[in-house]
Amino acid sequence: MSPYTENFTNIFGYNVFSSTLDVVDAEERQVLLNTFSPNSYGIALKDKAFEAALKNTDYLVLDGMGIAIGSLFLHGKNIKKIAGQDCFDFFMDKANERHWRIFFMGSSTQTLEKIIKRASRDYPNIELAGYSPPFKPEFSKEDNNEIVRAINDFDAHVVFIGLTAPKQEKWAYEHKHLLNAKVISTIGNVFDWYAGNSKRPANIWIKLRMEWFVRIFMRPEILKRNTGNQMKFFRDLLFHVLYIKRIKA
Repeated sequence: MSPYTENFTNIFGYNVFSSTLDVVDAEERQVLLNTFSPNSYGIALKDKAFEAALKNTDYLVLDGMGIAIGSLFLHGKNIKKIAGQDCFDFFMDKANERHWRIFFMGSSTQTLEKIIKRASRDYPNIELAGYSPPFKPEFSKEDNNEIVRAINDFDAHVVFIGLTAPKQEKWAYEHKHLLNAKVISTIGNVFDWYAGNSKRPANIWIKLRMEWFVRIFMRPEILKRNTGNQMKFFRDLLFHVLYIKRIKA
């Protein structure tokens, strides 16, 4: 947990970052950033390892309108959305200014090659490397040792992890103490967006906080896969609000 407690809002036991990335302190200590959404909340109800990873994240950033709605109902406070793409853009710009080394862990070798090729043009002052882990539900001890070794041998300042949730968050939390990097950030879909494998909704939808709605039409399987988890968040939010109203009555 970050020492800057005034920059966090508690949502059902999760301390969600409610400031801007400018206050993230990655100079004196290592920081772990994960994103949080209603879908994350629903998954964590039945996956205690994922719950622990999220609750022990230094900067748990909002990546879903539902969490912002929850903050408004619970605390009357609006939280600014900071998606994985925002984390990527912020730390890539910072790395370019400071000549840092960036490591990408996840996805396929082909996707990593596309990412590094584009990033070398967009951010010429950054040293870049990547590692494509084995495609399997769980990494073996040998797999994990090899990943950690590759990251530390490169002496990365920032590690971006692009595995599927909740695998990426659990891996980052369980192995952060073995990594020498200043920043560890899980960014999921950003790998494919930046590589050009798929497209993110247009900026107008992002600014209107309607990205989630557009993505349903772009990838309808998301609706089927995530709706149940998302509804668990709104169910608990409704029960909480009704309970507060009953107590005040």
